Amino acid sequence: MGHHQLDSLDYKILKLIASNARIPFLEVARECNVSGAAIHQRVQKLTNLGIIKGSEYTIDSNKIGFETCAYIGLYLQNPGQFKEVLEKLQQIPEVVECHYTTGQYDMFIKLYARNNSHLLKIIHTKLQPLGLARTESLISFKEAFKRQLPIEDLEDESED
Repeated sequence: MGHHQLDSLDYKILKLIASNARIPFLEVARECNVSGAAIHQRVQKLTNLGIIKGSEYTIDSNKIGFETCAYIGLYLQNPGQFKEVLEKLQQIPEVVECHYTTGQYDMFIKLYARNNSHLLKIIHTKLQPLGLARTESLISFKEAFKRQLPIEDLEDESED
């Protein structure tokens, strides 16, 4: 996993599109004092390098009836189960993130449920059948904040 050399224009583009994924390329071009074609080429380059992985809409889970956000640490019965468990987790629509971790958990997931009863049903009917040794759940009351990487700080560090 190599790091890519980015210049100040790349960082400025990343900062602008990370703060607003719907910003028109022409507006980015004006902010950067370059042509729209140059922005298009740079964004394509950043996408091809895997630095930009796409854009997305953020959906407010509460407003569509998913009021419980839970983080669950998974303990596997057998460390050789990673691939199989991962494939099965990808089939559970309520699971929105999965991470391999160090520390006490083998895997750590984030999921959304309609309420605590729905969460309990997911744990009993969808997670326990995966052959887990056990799980530990944390319920998030409310997201305090979420942000992208601070692009301007990354640019400063790349010049060291």
